[in-house]
Amino acid sequence: MKSSLNAARRARELADDTVVDVLVVGLGATGAGAALDAASRGLSVAAIDACDLAFGTSRWSSKLIHGGLRYLASGQLDVAYESAVERGVLMEHTAPHLVRALPFVMPLTPLTSRSQSALAWAGLRAGDLLRASARTARATLPGPRRLPAVETLRLAPAVRQYGLRGGLLSWDGQLSDDARLVTAIARTAAGYGARVLTRCRALSLDGSGALVRDELTGSSFTIRARSVVNATGVWAGGLVDGVRLRPSRGTHLVLGASSLGDLTAGMHLPIPGETNRFALVLPQGDGRVYVGLTDEPVEGPIPDVPAVPEADIGFLLDVLNSALEVPVGRADVLGAYAGLRPLLDDDQGRTSDVSRRHAVITSPDGVVTIVGGKLTTYRRMAQDVIDAVVAARGLPAGPSRTRRLPLVGAASPLRLSALDAPRHLIRRYGTEAPQVQALGRSEPGLLDPVVPGLPVTGAELAWAIRHEGALDESDLLDRRTRIGLVPADRAVALPTATRLLR
Repeated sequence: MKSSLNAARRARELADDTVVDVLVVGLGATGAGAALDAASRGLSVAAIDACDLAFGTSRWSSKLIHGGLRYLASGQLDVAYESAVERGVLMEHTAPHLVRALPFVMPLTPLTSRSQSALAWAGLRAGDLLRASARTARATLPGPRRLPAVETLRLAPAVRQYGLRGGLLSWDGQLSDDARLVTAIARTAAGYGARVLTRCRALSLDGSGALVRDELTGSSFTIRARSVVNATGVWAGGLVDGVRLRPSRGTHLVLGASSLGDLTAGMHLPIPGETNRFALVLPQGDGRVYVGLTDEPVEGPIPDVPAVPEADIGFLLDVLNSALEVPVGRADVLGAYAGLRPLLDDDQGRTSDVSRRHAVITSPDGVVTIVGGKLTTYRRMAQDVIDAVVAARGLPAGPSRTRRLPLVGAASPLRLSALDAPRHLIRRYGTEAPQVQALGRSEPGLLDPVVPGLPVTGAELAWAIRHEGALDESDLLDRRTRIGLVPADRAVALPTATRLLR
């Protein structure tokens, strides 16, 4: 397949010293999106990352593709509208196999006043108007409605019954996996001819290329380019002077689904003392539930993998337990993760108040940096940064094509439902699910789960090595799958991952 990424292709493309039209540094969602946007316009592209696809912030999200309701409340109408538009693009055109509609319940407990519930209901109605203005079909995202207490408990059985007045139901987009979205974007770019090179660290940048070190061999080389895009997120200021960021930490907990009564919907839980901030309870469909998220400023050097402070865990448990019949304790937390948002420094008092707008910044030596934004709007961010380099460098390219360009595996819901493959594979691989299943039949044991109780099979790990650019155990367990979010699961799966990599 033209879109396949693997060690052999990496070796071939490392040896290619052709000058490219666009060099993209960073292979999170925005960097991979920029590579796809440029390559689909017919430009030659090299895209590099010091580590792996989705190594940074893009794999630490809530796994939501959301329509910007919170930004309406804070008056950021442009950000809210852009989010709603891009949500519709993903759900209806580019990645319907990876994004589905998820119902959310906001339980109206005694801690939620009637004025708060009225304000929340008005917000949900405004969010539905935003959906309509973005031309996302009602069939894709149903409208909000009020729920009686009995229906609230059916969707969220762990909620405390005493004093429950009912609930508010709304819908948003949920990713099967944020890192899988990035992998699909990068592979689609590769299918259009982009050289997608992981484990290649940019040591220095200027407008004509980069000095790069192969992290597997230690050798250094130069990639020459007519334009350079810095899409390294929270690390952007380390490569280009003058980029001011205020990173903030968003922490999530990983719980077993049984500890929350096997939710069939997500939950919005108001954070005490805040008017438009909610904790999220997010069922994943694999026996796991994520609970998030915090918004805390981060000072000092940016770590490769952010640590999760106990204070964040305690805060999220407190908010969660404010709505539960039976409290969840620290021992119920199977894992936790944190990501750093690459927010522009706009001198606001709190990081939660900093705008989620993105910005394209061109340095004096011609490097174009894209920062800010959020996962949902990665495609528009990529379009804007490639528009900037095309205009600045006079590159021979037309307008962006990515608004209607399907990612690898994408198809209509009707076609996806007709595929002969397990449902969990279809939700992760789309039209490639039958090929993953066929690979599993090719070797004994590959169709077996690599961790008892989880749906991930050995075939998925083998597919990641052959077609998704996985080079080591961490790539397999921490990004191509989500096994690594629970340390105990990771330990069980590690021997299988090591065996398949040989």
